[in-house]
Amino acid sequence: MNTLASRSAAPAPRRWRPAPLQIFIALCVLLVVLALCSAASGAVRIPLGHWLALWSAPADPQATFFRNVLLEVRLPRIVFAIVVGAGLAISGAAMQALFRNPLAEPGLIGVSLGGALGAVGAIVLGAHSLLVIAPAAFAGSLVATFAAYRLGSRQPGVANLLLAGVAINAICASVIGVFTYQATDVQLRNLTFWNMGSLAGASWPMLAWLAPWVLGLSALLIRDWRAMNALLLGEREAQHLGFALRRLRHRIVILAALIVGPLVAVAGTISFVGLVIPHLVRLPLGADHRWLLPNTLVAGALALTLADWVARLIVTPAELPIGIVTALVGGPFLLWMLTRRRA
Repeated sequence: MNTLASRSAAPAPRRWRPAPLQIFIALCVLLVVLALCSAASGAVRIPLGHWLALWSAPADPQATFFRNVLLEVRLPRIVFAIVVGAGLAISGAAMQALFRNPLAEPGLIGVSLGGALGAVGAIVLGAHSLLVIAPAAFAGSLVATFAAYRLGSRQPGVANLLLAGVAINAICASVIGVFTYQATDVQLRNLTFWNMGSLAGASWPMLAWLAPWVLGLSALLIRDWRAMNALLLGEREAQHLGFALRRLRHRIVILAALIVGPLVAVAGTISFVGLVIPHLVRLPLGADHRWLLPNTLVAGALALTLADWVARLIVTPAELPIGIVTALVGGPFLLWMLTRRRA
């Protein structure tokens, strides 16, 4: 009898869960492998056996062609995907911590639609070069975010900031509709492709400033992991723990806007990365932002590199807009999450 009781009272064996550092290392290894596979395949297939010869002086015209494709087209695009995916994902994780809402993402405070408004306005008013469209989109992101923050910070708490972001997004969408109504057929085509997102504009000069910018600001976000963990307990509890919430809210919103704004300006609108990737990382890791933020950074880079690879391969030699790929994956994932929680 006592034996049966002791057996029934014995705790169930704990399921093995990988350590956060193990997950981080695995994600980094997967990212390197995926980047190599992506660089080797596409409309022009570059055999891995030719890679060592590509870094030396090309011996024949075919080797020169492979070298130019790899160094001038493939590698900039892969690094661009890594930077954009990492920036969008870590900004989404920070927004979800700030609002304590799993549906929060950087676009919630007007960054994405503000950038879209700036780009759409520039295109409809006659701009054809990315040198004009990208600064206009970046300025639109900053103006929309600043307006949402100024209007939403008049009252304590994040609820007003959330409502202000919704209102600013609605206004931006309306103005975009007006510009779209006035656009010509050629401009409508440009607007459509810009809104679907693309990594085709990657170049080494652009990445020379964009990559340090995004990674540096992401490091500043990671430094606030303790405050984000405190926010999980609630705003009042976080204040009792000694965190200045107003200053923290100000810092997270500004950092997220400064990260996402340039990405929207140069890559267009890429949805679901900032919303879905933090959820995926939380499944094995939990909500500790000390590990959640760096793992989300790498997971976002991995996800967008994979999405770009699929976008290039699925309709070779053409290219599918990367925003379509992320939406096709992100939408069903959210539905799966909803059904899983109800069950």
